[in-house]
Amino acid sequence: MLRAAEEQDLPAITNIYNDAIVNTTAVYHYEPQTLDNRLQWFREKRIGGFPLIVLEQEGHVAGFATYGPFRAWPAYKYTIEHSLYVDRQYRGQGAGRTLLQELIRLAAREGYATMVAGIDASNETSIALHRKLGFTHSGTIRRAGFKFGRWLDLAFYQLDLDGPAEPRDG
Repeated sequence: MLRAAEEQDLPAITNIYNDAIVNTTAVYHYEPQTLDNRLQWFREKRIGGFPLIVLEQEGHVAGFATYGPFRAWPAYKYTIEHSLYVDRQYRGQGAGRTLLQELIRLAAREGYATMVAGIDASNETSIALHRKLGFTHSGTIRRAGFKFGRWLDLAFYQLDLDGPAEPRDG
């Protein structure tokens, strides 16, 4: 079941995110996040009007996804950057695809023109998922991060959406 995340989902969301921090290069953080940190992040998403969705399976949060501003300057207002994370026990079962398809639907409905994904270049599973859903490679920043004793390349993928009927400056 896809639904909007609620405050009571934050422990599960935090666990999923922290697993990605500690065990993968999907997140370029070093230290696990606290529940208080995730609560502040949750509230900022709400205030900003950005979606935070969860996929619930068998009463458990199988994964979560969100998007937010790509860059802070006004001219980027029609471009968003998204993220999604799936609990390791639900990977390979379509949870990521379901979450990403819903984010695309929400972004299109809101009139965004471009959806961006920053993906660790070695994350072949995420890259394959994004390509299957129409994202194209936009470029790679080599040595963008350093984690687990090695340099990491950050690949950018984008999906072009219809955007607003009448885009405006300002």
